Amino acid sequence: MRTRPLKVALLGCGVVGSEVARIMTTHADDLTARIGAPVELAGVAVRRPSKVREGIDPALITTDATALLKRGDIDVAIEVIGGIEPARTLITTAFENGISVVSANKALLAQDGAALHAAAETHGLDLYYEAAVAGAIPLVRPMRESLAGDKINRVMGIVNGTTNFILDKMDSTGAGYQEALDEATALGYAEADPTADVEGYDAAAKAAILAGIAFHTRVRLDDVYREGMTEVSAADFASAKRMGCTIKLLAILERAADGESVTARVHPAMIPLTHPLASVREAYNAVFVEAEAAGRLMFYGPGAGGSPTASAVLGDLVAVCRNKLAEATGPGESAYTQLPVSPMGDVVTRYHISLDVADKPGVLAQVATTFAEHGVSIDTVRQQGKDGEASLVVVTHRAPDAALSGTVDALRKLDTVRGVASIMRVEGE
Repeated sequence: MRTRPLKVALLGCGVVGSEVARIMTTHADDLTARIGAPVELAGVAVRRPSKVREGIDPALITTDATALLKRGDIDVAIEVIGGIEPARTLITTAFENGISVVSANKALLAQDGAALHAAAETHGLDLYYEAAVAGAIPLVRPMRESLAGDKINRVMGIVNGTTNFILDKMDSTGAGYQEALDEATALGYAEADPTADVEGYDAAAKAAILAGIAFHTRVRLDDVYREGMTEVSAADFASAKRMGCTIKLLAILERAADGESVTARVHPAMIPLTHPLASVREAYNAVFVEAEAAGRLMFYGPGAGGSPTASAVLGDLVAVCRNKLAEATGPGESAYTQLPVSPMGDVVTRYHISLDVADKPGVLAQVATTFAEHGVSIDTVRQQGKDGEASLVVVTHRAPDAALSGTVDALRKLDTVRGVASIMRVEGE
């Protein structure tokens, strides 16, 4: 066993970073045995040096992350700062100084993953990022390595714990969106500003990363169609229950049937209660992967929090350190297919549409004609009326999203349609 320690620079020491430092200290002997050499925390770069960080030697604290990376003895950098800058510059600096990188930065990888992979390859170094996608759930490495000999056709999952907690509470208790969000905030599941979570930005970044791995093509954040969940209502859950469904915010990545393109999207959707994802409760994550040879695989577990995310970071650290000792690197970017990302309008899906209509003869026929004129077939219709007003719920068969969107636009122009109460896609069938 090598006796000279592998030295690690920790960039960021918030909730995740402090837990990484704690585990590195308390499990030092185990990490040494697993890696084949001691691993040493050699420096911790922070913005506020005066903050008390229990269990971390104050002598390790610095505000000059660049100097830490350039001092010449660092083997691996762990980046848990988040955001685009200064994280991007620091990761690039690490590569330029012969340092492999472990990152949990989903936003940066979704935006600039190709450039970072290229920099790592140029310098013969590793870029690992298991923690960027689904917390403690082993997902990136199984897709990059265990399924490397297979062909992945579809990935569908819940990749944001905050939104799943909110939707689960709305489903199980009948709470409204704001009430469920307030509970999530009080319990620490939601940030003071929950926009990145509830509007789907966090899930979209993860979807871009997973799509690139699954389909061996470059998918950027801008390529991912995104809808938030702030408009989901108790009435939507009532409708879902009548269909034997629940509602989840899903990331869905698909290879086209002809294999010539891919799609990536994040949006709320109704899924049958019989689908494995329907039973994912509280702030848990789960990802369903469909591959040609392996079939259907489901990955499940806590998707956020200091300890779960630190677990994924330390798993990557062990792998990268082993590679350092072997003078090798792990898998890099695989983007050989260069498949185009199709727009949302090309996606074939089902819709659940709730309309407020006039309660008079001929309304249903008029609505059905509008669907037919746009080439959308109706699966089921439910109508309830009282005092001259009625609600009409239409569930369609699968059709291109553009055709369904065109149908909804046309319905809004009918004089018998008072309004479109809700629109939601139906998945998992």
